[in-house]
Amino acid sequence: MNRDTLRALQAPLKEQYREDPAAARVQLRASGALDPERLACRVETPAGPVEAGLHAAAGGDGTGACSGEMLLEALVACGGVTVSAVATALGLTLRGGIVRAEGDLDFRGTLGVSKDVAVGFHAIRLTFELDVDANEEQRESLARLTERYCVVAQSLKPPPVVNVLLRT
Repeated sequence: MNRDTLRALQAPLKEQYREDPAAARVQLRASGALDPERLACRVETPAGPVEAGLHAAAGGDGTGACSGEMLLEALVACGGVTVSAVATALGLTLRGGIVRAEGDLDFRGTLGVSKDVAVGFHAIRLTFELDVDANEEQRESLARLTERYCVVAQSLKPPPVVNVLLRT
């Protein structure tokens, strides 16, 4: 896709959202079915179901997708789509690349071994290795705008309010 095609696709949406801000508010959803015997949850995705289970460091057998890794995968996906869109909008030639996310966590928190250890990631690194025609200033703009417009990255800092509800 080129810059003109992207602008043509997004222009009517931007105009609509300027005129009717409520139209820009979208609620995304996800759902999953529990398998209590296997300590698993089958998550439905547009690409097909994914079965999530405990990570081996939490007692799992490693056959299910780890939800922490799925969070990193969502960050990689969002970062990859965003960097491609930003490069296109800037008129840069992006031929390809690799996006990686690494997250550090301490399973003592997850397993309740230590109440002094937080549950969840305490650091995440998102790295792009790009084959792009860009000078230093353009690369800095590409990095800054990708971080600014990556929904998943921005949702992680500061984190959104998460309300956990239990219905029976």
